[in-house]
Amino acid sequence: MGRVQSAIRNIVFGQVGNFITQILNFVLRTIFIDRLGDTLNGVNALYTTLLSVLSVAELGIGTALNYSLYKPVADRNYEKIKSYMRFYRQAYRIIGVVIAVIGFAISPLLPWLVKQPEGITVRDLTLYYYIFLFNTVSSYFVAYKYSLVNAEQKNYIQTNILTATKMVTVSLQIVVVLTTGNFYAYLLTAAGVELIQKIFVTLYLNRRYPYLTDRDAAKLTKEESGEIAAKTKALVFHKVGDVARLQTDSMIISGFINVTVTGFVDNYNMVLNSVANVVNIFFNSVISGFGNLIATESQDRQYQMFRVYRFAACWIYGFTAVGFAILLTPFVVLWKGEGRSLAYGVVLCILIDFYFKGERIVLSNFKTAAGVFEQDKYLALIQGAVNLVISIVLVRRIGLIGVYIGTIVSGLIANVTKPVIIYRVILDRPVRGYFIDFAKYAAVVAGLYLVLEGIRQVVMPRITFSAFAAVFVIICIVFNGIFWLLFGRTEEFGYLWGIVKQRTARRGR
Repeated sequence: MGRVQSAIRNIVFGQVGNFITQILNFVLRTIFIDRLGDTLNGVNALYTTLLSVLSVAELGIGTALNYSLYKPVADRNYEKIKSYMRFYRQAYRIIGVVIAVIGFAISPLLPWLVKQPEGITVRDLTLYYYIFLFNTVSSYFVAYKYSLVNAEQKNYIQTNILTATKMVTVSLQIVVVLTTGNFYAYLLTAAGVELIQKIFVTLYLNRRYPYLTDRDAAKLTKEESGEIAAKTKALVFHKVGDVARLQTDSMIISGFINVTVTGFVDNYNMVLNSVANVVNIFFNSVISGFGNLIATESQDRQYQMFRVYRFAACWIYGFTAVGFAILLTPFVVLWKGEGRSLAYGVVLCILIDFYFKGERIVLSNFKTAAGVFEQDKYLALIQGAVNLVISIVLVRRIGLIGVYIGTIVSGLIANVTKPVIIYRVILDRPVRGYFIDFAKYAAVVAGLYLVLEGIRQVVMPRITFSAFAAVFVIICIVFNGIFWLLFGRTEEFGYLWGIVKQRTARRGR
C-alpha cells in the first residue's frame, strides 16, 4: 500500500471514529453538566490537564523511537524491530513507575490547585485524582505496542481500538450519570473499560506480531541506543516546554480565578476540539508517510509535498478558525445558555492561537518525520517560560484574556523559528518564500473574517437556530469560494484536486 493510500485509509477510519466519539462526548457533557454541575465539570477538566502535565515523564522517548522504526520497518528487518521494541517496552515500564511516584507525591498540593471547589471535600478531590492517575499510569504498559503499527502507516488500527473503547466508555458513563448521578461511578466506569481495553490490545498485537513475544531479542548497539538517547535529550526540552505552554492554562485559571471557570473554558474547548480533531486527523495521519518520503525521496519532492501540506493546512485551519470565531459563542449560548459563555476578546484570542497552531502542526509534523529535534531543543523551554510569565502576570491584571495572550505570544516564537530550521536543515532552501506565503495566507484569512463578521451582524442580530444555520451556510460558501478564486490555479491546489479526481475515478469503476 502506497503512502497516499495509507494516509487516506488512516484519515477515513480516523474521521469515522472521531465523528462517533464526538457526538457521544457532546451528549455526555450535556448530561454531565445538568446532573453533576459546573464545579465537577471543572475538576474533571483540571485533572485531565494535570495528568497530561505529569506525562512529561515520557520525555519524548516515544517520538524518538517511532522515528528509529521507520527504516527497519521499511526494510522488514524483524530482528532490529524486536530490538527496538524491547528497548521501548523497558523504557515505558520505567516511565509508568516514575509517573506513579510523582503523581502520589504531588497529591497533597491539590487543595491549592483547585480554587473554590464548592461542595467537594479534600478527601473526594484526592480520591478522584487517584482514579485519574491509575488510568494514566496503566496506559504506559501498553502504549509502546502502537509504535510498530504506526511505523507501518497503519494508524487506523489504533484509531479503531480507541474508537471502540471510547464508544463503550461514554455510552456506559451516560447510563451511569443518568441512573446514579455519582462522580465516583462515572470515573470508575471509564477506568474499568480502559483496563479491559489494555488487556485486549496486549493480546491482539501479540497475535498480530508474534515475533514481539520472542525472548531472544538482541539489545540495541551502543550506536543505536546512543542515537535514541541523543534525540530523546533534545526532545526533553521540547516536551517540558510544550507542557509549560500548552498544558498549564487550566491550572492557571483554576488557581487564579476558580475551578468553575475552568469548566466553562473546557466547554468551549470540547466544541472546538470536536471539529479540530477532524482537521488534525488529516494532518497527523501523514506523519509516517512523510517519514517514508524523507527516507526515500529527493529534496525537490520533499519540498513539493511540504508546500502542498502547508497550503492545505492554511485553507482548512483558516476556514475552521474563522467559522469558530463567528459561531462558537452563539453555539454555546444555544446549547447551555448565555451564563456559560466567555467574553468576545477571550474567544477571539483562542481562535487566533488556533489558526497559528495549524501552521505549527505542519512544521512540527514535518520535523518529527525527518527526525530533526536538536536544532531547536531549547525553543520549547523559552516558549514555556514566556507563556507562564505573561499568563500569570496578565491574569492578575486583566483576568482570563491574559492567559490566552500569553499563549499566543509564546506560540508565535515557533511560527518564526521552525520554518528556518526546516528550510535550512531538511529542504536546503531559502526561507523567505515561506514567510511571504505566511503573510499572504494570514492576510486573506483575516480579511475574510472581517467580511464575514460584518455579514453575521446583519444576518444574526439575535442568536436563534435559524439565524445560526444561515450564517453557517454563508461562511461555508463565501470563505471557500473566495479561497478557491484566489488559489485555485496554484500548483498546490492542482495536486490536491488531482488526488480527489483520482479517488473519485476509482470509486466510479
